[in-house]
Amino acid sequence: MPPSSTSATEAAPSTRRFVRGSLGSGIGLGARAAGALALNKLLAVYGGPGGLTLLAHFQNLLALFTALPNDGTHVGVVKYLAPLQPTGKRYSAWLGAAVALNSAVLLIGLLAVWLLPGPLVGVFQPSAGWLALFGLGIVMVATYGLLSTVLLAAGRLRSYITLTVVLSVLGPVAVAAVLRWPKDMPVDVSRVLLAYLLAQGCVLFPALGLARHHGLLPPLSGRLSRGAVRGLSKFLLMAVGLLLFGKAVDFGVRELLVRQFGLAETDLWQAVVKLSDNYTMVLAAVMSSVYYPRLAALATQPAAQKQWVRTVLQLLVPLLTAGLLLLYEVRNWLLPLVFEARFAAAADLLAPQLLADWLRFISWPLIMVFTAQARVGRYVAVQAGSAMVYAVALGLLLPRFGLLGALLAGVGRYALLLLWCGWYFRRYWRRGNS
Repeated sequence: MPPSSTSATEAAPSTRRFVRGSLGSGIGLGARAAGALALNKLLAVYGGPGGLTLLAHFQNLLALFTALPNDGTHVGVVKYLAPLQPTGKRYSAWLGAAVALNSAVLLIGLLAVWLLPGPLVGVFQPSAGWLALFGLGIVMVATYGLLSTVLLAAGRLRSYITLTVVLSVLGPVAVAAVLRWPKDMPVDVSRVLLAYLLAQGCVLFPALGLARHHGLLPPLSGRLSRGAVRGLSKFLLMAVGLLLFGKAVDFGVRELLVRQFGLAETDLWQAVVKLSDNYTMVLAAVMSSVYYPRLAALATQPAAQKQWVRTVLQLLVPLLTAGLLLLYEVRNWLLPLVFEARFAAAADLLAPQLLADWLRFISWPLIMVFTAQARVGRYVAVQAGSAMVYAVALGLLLPRFGLLGALLAGVGRYALLLLWCGWYFRRYWRRGNS
């Protein structure tokens, strides 16, 4: 068979796998979006003044506890468990290390809340009972997160999506129930949010049942594997790097723009960035639940892993191009619809944002190779280098182009990143090269 025919034959199953998995994860993502909209609506209508603000503060508080496990430990769990059978000792060692590291992170966070409640939960005016139930809910949600990751690592995407749908439904249902009972009492938003957390935590029980049903929870030995702890700790370091050079940078840029251009004008920049956040969430869900687990599972098969990367890129490039061009074409209608009429003025800012996102999204499958290979130094160095390029570009472009300069800086940042990725991963374009 000619080489081109062989490549096409190898790529076909990978293409079907990615498309099928993407469609499946879309169901879970749709449920998450619907649940979030319902939750926002309930708090906006029945939560009284400040209801939405308290909800946002509460969700940010939860993120402090879940960011390092979700972006660190659980990413490592997918990498190391994906190629293993759950009956082996290595599987138990990695799972035991994940339990230990998550427990340590949660213990530190809960101690901080208990000893210094004011800065973290003071706005909720918590009682000792509230704090105890909050701690219980956090532990339940974190345990659910690990169990769902174990299912994802084993390729049990249907079970993973089912749990995502259940999680998305239970939170708003619990909030609605607490808001309606008792009817003759004023709404206590702190109590409502606690019910939301505990309801989500209850998804732990079906997750536990599914993981046991699939035989993914072997007995853990009493001894902790130092090698496994070191291996997963690398992913925690990568999560810290992502926080420092990702979210922290974005926060600083927003503060800079507000100081230089004021709130009203910065709102236009924020509108296109917020629109970007919405479709980024869609792609991020697909990449984390469909692309990355398979990438990690192929760690011991370099040729197959490179074929998987090529297949996904061949699908992403035309789909992203068509999708982002469509958004640009409907910009004058979309921005006022998603926000309000005054944000039609942000239409002129959308083109560089879409271009920056196209460049960023195309580099994602390549950057995730570092994560799958646990190359902490390279991953953190790439994040830090990208952030430095962005800072320099902002310094050069903001004085000359004003608010548009912030978006042009993003284009420059991700153009250089993609060029570097194309050079660094140049062997991935050579078919048959392992």
